Amino acid sequence: MDQLLQYVLYPAILITLALSVFFSFRSRRAAGMRAKGMHTARLNISMGFLLIFIALVQLFLSEDSTLRIVIGGIFIAIGVFNLFAGLRNLSVYRSMKQTSEG
Repeated sequence: MDQLLQYVLYPAILITLALSVFFSFRSRRAAGMRAKGMHTARLNISMGFLLIFIALVQLFLSEDSTLRIVIGGIFIAIGVFNLFAGLRNLSVYRSMKQTSEG
């Protein structure tokens, strides 16, 4: 079971890390406010998933200790906050795009 988690979580961490870097560069180079906001929202979503995956590694693939459980819980809380903030911001910027076109 641990090897299955390793084969799933480690590539997921690398993919979300690459997406975070990609959207960070895209948001810095975006010309318009809407494009910058959408890339920043996608950055928040990918960072949220990144923190959740790191927390899962801390909780399930390491030896049990109180410090690891506390750090994993903090990472999950921050990751979920980033995920929901990114989803909320993405929906706001998408609706801005739809209202300006219509």
